[in-house]
Amino acid sequence: MASTDTSNRPEQARPDPFQPVALGPVQLRNRVIKAATSEGRSPKGGVTDELIDFHRRFADGGVGMTTLAYCCVSREGASAPGQILMDRKAVPGLKKLTDTMHDAGAAVSAQLGHAGVVASKKITGVRAVAPSRFFNPSSLEYCREIRRTEIARVIDQFGAAAEVALESGFDAVELHFGHLYLPSSFLSPLLNRRKDDYGGTIDNRTRFVREIAQRVREVVGNRIAVIAKISMDDGIRGSIWLDESLRTAQLLDRDGNLDAIELTQGSSVSKQMYLFRGDVPVDEFAAVMREPMKTGVRVIGKKMMGEYPYRDLYMLESARQFVPVMKNTQLVLLGGITNREHMITGLREGFDFLAMGRALLREPDLIRRMADDPSVRSRCNHNNKCMVTVFGRTHCVLDPDQRYPSRSKDEGQQ
Repeated sequence: MASTDTSNRPEQARPDPFQPVALGPVQLRNRVIKAATSEGRSPKGGVTDELIDFHRRFADGGVGMTTLAYCCVSREGASAPGQILMDRKAVPGLKKLTDTMHDAGAAVSAQLGHAGVVASKKITGVRAVAPSRFFNPSSLEYCREIRRTEIARVIDQFGAAAEVALESGFDAVELHFGHLYLPSSFLSPLLNRRKDDYGGTIDNRTRFVREIAQRVREVVGNRIAVIAKISMDDGIRGSIWLDESLRTAQLLDRDGNLDAIELTQGSSVSKQMYLFRGDVPVDEFAAVMREPMKTGVRVIGKKMMGEYPYRDLYMLESARQFVPVMKNTQLVLLGGITNREHMITGLREGFDFLAMGRALLREPDLIRRMADDPSVRSRCNHNNKCMVTVFGRTHCVLDPDQRYPSRSKDEGQQ
């Protein structure tokens, strides 16, 4: 891994992450993207003022673009209660959100997804689907094999969701092809054991995500940007790894339907800490579980979620493999970006954009302060207790204004 120390390089050779830049047809005020993080601020499946305020903090804080996390392309594609369904009923609320972000000077992207394997019948009311029959160790439920007619319908649903995003004023859509959600699960040889032309070789297993990207591009044209989030590897033996994910990225790049690819790692099925790195909040997860899951989490939680030490720029070593593969598509670097030097390192490695999640949960104004003072770095200590807050309102547990939102500045009020 390359050194992040650029202090001995001449200043004119240092790329500036805070200059305006084009993302496909969209102009961003800088290269920093607020990565999608579960929000928990749409309890009835619609945009709320609290959700708008949540993203307004990042816009006011200086990001080039913020990402509305996980908008379902269908009801059965939900991964958690209260997620926004991308249908026409959602347009007025979504339009209010996009107008607010634009007023603050930031672009805004809608992450579109179908949970597939990650879904639960307890949430959707129907059995979850997968490329092949699969037992999800997280939900303790079997997933049935998705039928070809259903594959075609999901592709249409992504297209319809993108049309809703376009009508609602979004500057970009992010297609969630990572973390073993339905599109990602087709890329996994562990989960995809199909015998038709959606299974077998990696070229066949990539067919589904390529067809989704093509349909979305047909719908939105060049009016907004199209991004895909793909897992480079997921930390599960026999599943997605670099050799095949590089081929997936190469095929998507050749198709020319994407403006950018955001590179990620890990899954939402098993070894979840492979994405986050750092402390494993076992006690906090157990506290929000019912028996027998509570005891199970306490006993084998670390084994199930995995233990991976945090280090700065922890995805860079894998992500740099994708730089020479891309001919038409820009790249977004994610993972352990906590200061300006990390940003400069990523840009020098050949990445076009920088995505940040936990660091911005801790300090929504971090980008503005970094732009003003190069010595500023994130205060996030990677305790990962924010992971557990997804069961309510996602927030940094060290931010009292977010942890105790009902408290007034006047301590006499409740």
